[in-house]
Amino acid sequence: MKTRWKPSATVAAVIAREVAGITEFLLVEEHTPEGLRLNNPAGHLDPGESPVEACAREALEETAFHFRPTALVGVYLSRFQRQLADGRDDITYLRFAFCGELGDLVAGQALDKGIVRTLWLSADAIRACPERHRSPLLIKCMDDYLAGARHPLSVITTDASVYGQGPT
Repeated sequence: MKTRWKPSATVAAVIAREVAGITEFLLVEEHTPEGLRLNNPAGHLDPGESPVEACAREALEETAFHFRPTALVGVYLSRFQRQLADGRDDITYLRFAFCGELGDLVAGQALDKGIVRTLWLSADAIRACPERHRSPLLIKCMDDYLAGARHPLSVITTDASVYGQGPT
């Protein structure tokens, strides 16, 4: 029997602010097998949650800020490959990127394992260091956001069965 291919469903928060006429983005700096890398606050969709709920959760876990997604920036597919000592890592990611409203900082909230810090960077500063990006989607999501890509959250439907309700 052939194994079914399943991409990893992920979410990302594209969090922006304006400072003196310059758009800055909230990123996380995190430890990866390739060294310290920059990324949107992002992570995997967990069982029993919608993509919107996952994005709010991941943003809180990685930045210690509440985040309320208000629009879908886009849906992206990317492939990541690396050579490991015992074989090859080959993962395809299906990313749902959201923008929204940054809420309050949760005092004392620990950041997820591997997250070193959060930082605000301009689009120019982000473009200037592609070797530090965890994913090529960092730039693509940022550029789509800057171009005004906003889709209503209603384009994503989460059936009640995800929450253990109704037929499965």
